[in-house]
Amino acid sequence: MYPEPTPVTVLTGFLGAGKTTLLRHMLQAEHGLKLAVIENEFSDTPIDGQLLGDKPVELLTLANGCVCCSIHVELEKALYLLLDKLDAGELAFDRLVIECTGLADPAPVAQTFFADEELAQRYVLDGIVTLVDAVNAERHLQETIAQAQVGFADRILLSKTDLASAEQVEALSARLARINCRAPIRVVEHGRIDLAELLDIRGFNLNADIGPALTLRPLMPAGKTPDRIATLVLKSEQALDLDRLSAFMEGLLEQHGNSLLRYKGVLSVAGDERRLVFQGVLGLYGFDWDEPWAADEPRESVLVFIGDNLPEEQIRAGFAELQA
Repeated sequence: MYPEPTPVTVLTGFLGAGKTTLLRHMLQAEHGLKLAVIENEFSDTPIDGQLLGDKPVELLTLANGCVCCSIHVELEKALYLLLDKLDAGELAFDRLVIECTGLADPAPVAQTFFADEELAQRYVLDGIVTLVDAVNAERHLQETIAQAQVGFADRILLSKTDLASAEQVEALSARLARINCRAPIRVVEHGRIDLAELLDIRGFNLNADIGPALTLRPLMPAGKTPDRIATLVLKSEQALDLDRLSAFMEGLLEQHGNSLLRYKGVLSVAGDERRLVFQGVLGLYGFDWDEPWAADEPRESVLVFIGDNLPEEQIRAGFAELQA
């Protein structure tokens, strides 16, 4: 019988966004947690400098009990190494933070925790946190990988806002919301932020919390955005037929599975009083029945897709057919 799975936070963001500064704050903050860090971005910062070496995997235990792990091999090997040392009593940690390189796609990292059965039992992906450099974001977001990092996020942290104008920050926040309307946007000051914003996000839990931001952020009309990555929201006040819904989702995943970065839905199904919730990353997804709809609650289906160049009109037309 395995112990409780270890929560995992994935830290991503384009080059120079401030990931290592934030990571240093997380390691030094008075939170009483023992964090393990898998870090694979090297520079001349104090943390990284201590980790450089010629071994494929190196471990460094800090004074407060936090553990740093530098890797020159695949992520799975580092994850299993930490588990081996945890099970043997050689290490103790409460949570794991993975710092991605600035040019890394978060998708393979996220998929690791779903595709490998043992890792899925021993770790639970809590959330993906993306840093965005407020000064250089316009240039960075010309790169699809930077947009994808935003699209995968459960939290978006703006850094260097003190060096940008209020107008810049406002315009950037609106753009980030169009790319990813699910993720709350917060400001991080020189790597400092309340850790409650970063931990216990439960971004990959199967639940009916689809995010209050959907009703607060107007979305740019189709075809007007400069970004390949964008949010598509589908809503229906009509109860949906389960078989037709399944066929719609299967077709969507078959045609566009590799373009669907993150997606989540809370659905009203005809003939059932319970909510049906689902979510996924690319082609990997899960679904379950949730709590019944309250008697005085409007039964509305909401599906949120964050994707790369999705054919919005085609998908909306297919969804409309479900309600015919």
